[in-house]
Amino acid sequence: MPHRAFSLEEVATYLHLNVPDVEELVKYHEIPFVMRGGRAVFQRGEIDAWASQRILGLPENRLAIYHQKTLRGTREIFADGALIPELLSVENIEAELPAKTKNSVIREMVALAEKTGRVFDTATLLASVEEREALCSTALPGGVALLHSRHHQSYEFEGSFMVLGRTVQKVPYGAPDGYPTRLFFLICCDDDRLHLHTLARLCLMAQKTDILEKLYTLPDRTSMYEALLYSEQTVLLGKKPEPPAA
Repeated sequence: MPHRAFSLEEVATYLHLNVPDVEELVKYHEIPFVMRGGRAVFQRGEIDAWASQRILGLPENRLAIYHQKTLRGTREIFADGALIPELLSVENIEAELPAKTKNSVIREMVALAEKTGRVFDTATLLASVEEREALCSTALPGGVALLHSRHHQSYEFEGSFMVLGRTVQKVPYGAPDGYPTRLFFLICCDDDRLHLHTLARLCLMAQKTDILEKLYTLPDRTSMYEALLYSEQTVLLGKKPEPPAA
């Protein structure tokens, strides 16, 4: 429901912020809102887009705080809080994506999502991802981009999942560090709060572990998937997990 309106208190709860924090954002016009009857009102679709971009730019300490605050909600969906085994599978990883341009990356990633059998409306999903990228690139420093729809409509796809593509060539994708990108996640979540937490999880994995370096160099999608599982457990445990028993 992208057109639902939030009150000040509701948007604070939704974003896991204190009301004074939101009031300060409103004061300095750092969050999208309109005034109605002397009160700030927030449109859910605009808040989701704003929150997505804000998460992508958070420094590690603030990202870790946000991630911890939103982890409880994720555990209501997935008991142990792990996202990779729930949202991604080996079959949904393409280790040799042939795309050479930003537009072809988007098309090929949506095609990869379509192969899951969970996309209802491929054209709408493609248009929504293109619309989101037109607002601001979802590329991050380190050579990774976290693609997603501008709006998360239930008729676009079924449930929540993601796909991962690694391009053969480096692609100019508008990363803030000016370097090209080769790793592309496409996140498809029908739950907005799960979507935001997934963004935070992947960003934190990129910041706190060597997962990006590994994904660049590992030989196949099976080893890439195993590296993602290990990286996520490192973030969840706050330390490297114990190796499996022999």
